[in-house]
Amino acid sequence: MIQSVLVANRGEIARRIFATCRRSGIGTVAVFSDADALSPHVTEADAAVRLPGNSPADTYLRGDLVIEAALLAGADAIHPGYGFLSENAEFARAVHDAGLTWIGPPAPAIEMMGSKVESKKLMAAAGVPVLAELDPDAVTEADLPVLVKASAGGGGRGMRVVRELADLPEQLEGARREAQSAFGDPTVFCERYLETGRHIEVQVMADRHGTVWAVGERECSIQRRHQKVVEEAPSPLVEAVPGMRERLFEAARLAAKAIDYEGAGTVEFLADNQGDFFFLEMNTRLQVEHPVTECTTGLDLVDLQLQVASGLALDADSPAVSGHSIEVRLYAEDPAQNWQPQSGPVHRLALPGSVVEFDVLRTPGIRLDSGVVEGSTVGVHYDPMLAKVISFAPTRTQAATRLATALGRAQIHGLRTNRDLLVNVLRHPAFLAGDTDTAFFDTHGLDVLAQPLASVETERLSALAAALADAAHNRDVATVDSTLPSGWRNLASAPQCKTFTGTGGDVEVRYLLTRYGLKAEGFGDVSLVSATARHVALDVAGLRRSFEVSRYGDDVFVDSALGPVSLHAAPRFTDPSAVVAEGSLLAPMPGSVIRVGAVVGDAVTAGQPIVWLEAMKMEHTIKAPASGVLTELSVTVGTQVDVGTVLAVVEAAQAEGES
Repeated sequence: MIQSVLVANRGEIARRIFATCRRSGIGTVAVFSDADALSPHVTEADAAVRLPGNSPADTYLRGDLVIEAALLAGADAIHPGYGFLSENAEFARAVHDAGLTWIGPPAPAIEMMGSKVESKKLMAAAGVPVLAELDPDAVTEADLPVLVKASAGGGGRGMRVVRELADLPEQLEGARREAQSAFGDPTVFCERYLETGRHIEVQVMADRHGTVWAVGERECSIQRRHQKVVEEAPSPLVEAVPGMRERLFEAARLAAKAIDYEGAGTVEFLADNQGDFFFLEMNTRLQVEHPVTECTTGLDLVDLQLQVASGLALDADSPAVSGHSIEVRLYAEDPAQNWQPQSGPVHRLALPGSVVEFDVLRTPGIRLDSGVVEGSTVGVHYDPMLAKVISFAPTRTQAATRLATALGRAQIHGLRTNRDLLVNVLRHPAFLAGDTDTAFFDTHGLDVLAQPLASVETERLSALAAALADAAHNRDVATVDSTLPSGWRNLASAPQCKTFTGTGGDVEVRYLLTRYGLKAEGFGDVSLVSATARHVALDVAGLRRSFEVSRYGDDVFVDSALGPVSLHAAPRFTDPSAVVAEGSLLAPMPGSVIRVGAVVGDAVTAGQPIVWLEAMKMEHTIKAPASGVLTELSVTVGTQVDVGTVLAVVEAAQAEGES
């Protein structure tokens, strides 16, 4: 039996696998890049080995270094997790050759499914329905729209939708760059794009004795940039179409048997609303969304992987499915700004009530699988996912309601996240009705779904609470007359004034604390019940409201039942050095310049791409804010930039008649 496992991965993935190993009495070994030296997965392992460098190519994708680390630490098995080397057949062979146990499928199976082009041919021969592959050089107007896909890897990298034939060459070039950066393989292909398909996948588990389980299906149709955001089991579509589940399971078992599969894997399909489906790919690894299958079956899929890798046989029949589970991916990103990834510190990440971490929910509740803890820093080298939040309940509506409430009440301090979007999706009538195709964001409007949970009035009340908490804090730390109210004067004076920047712009709070109570301009129906540095209670039109206030420098986070609010305390005086020239193009995130599209002196048009950044394994295009002349270009290819760096300056063209 396996005694010690090295996980060839990082963050949430490594922590998830370590949790099962600990429950099974198995030792754990972590590997880490320099950027991950303080990551929770490093401190939680029994031993950890440094992989020098930061980029995946220098660290987590170096199979030779990972195997050396396992041998150094005395591990007798390697679990690849999901991503990085998890679908690398050469690595699987090298693990075997080193005398270690590979916790994954046989290398030939990985190889056969590793190319999306070749795997489709194999599946078609096995009787699994497929979408025809299109040669990128032979795509015509009649084929549009098409989806450009990377042959290796997944997660939305190297994937582009093309609706105009003239755009195809540029999109192919960009997809190849992303695929090379993320997977080390620039090969891409095209296939017909179904605008409103449903993404349905089947979890399979197979042993080396010929037993293949189809362990329930999942629906993962709500996606951004072809990367899953919301996943659930069972699928609302499959539940609604008679006989579809049986056909799906049979196709998944055919796919696994065709390649003599072993271990955990996922067969992914694209389906229409009538229940017809087509093979997309087979992921020869554990999936990010595996917790929803665990919660609806009671299985620990990682434990089953360990058992299968040790040669144990599965039962003849797979377990029954019951209840409903929904998972959302909490990302450090701004959906309203084209899903712009964020980087920086995580001050706090806490869900209300009793929460299970990295374990199967066997009764209704909430599970949290997170790669970060309080004090963690999200960098630019890896995917910006902070955590997966999972609910389990007897019915789908109950699971959605429970998850939306937990997310809405969560204290998430530090980075901007997609939390508000997730809650809005979970509460949307179309989602609750099971109408969840891949065009969900386009159909219902990203601008609507990304709206803050807190209303404008809630933001104003929260700013008032923040100002009162700040005043209480100032009294707590005052060295003179600390018992006097904040802003106290012998005679009536001007009101206290504090300005915060919120989602809707600046919020100015003007108030006086008098012997008769709080007098706040614009808050005639609000009275103060109590105020400390962390907690403020206000009576609002006869309703008592409680606000939890947390400060981190100039950033203030106010949590209440009315909705979470993030504020920034505005400085009393403007720092001249912080003022940038009009027309400046600022880096929206830290990253590396991979391309520039103009030189100083060029005439540019509004929306014209000027600089391309690579950050968090994705390309980001920085465009001219207006038509004019490029008067400054302060970066070149290879330049590393921080958020807010001035990349270029465009001097806007003057309209005729102006002088």
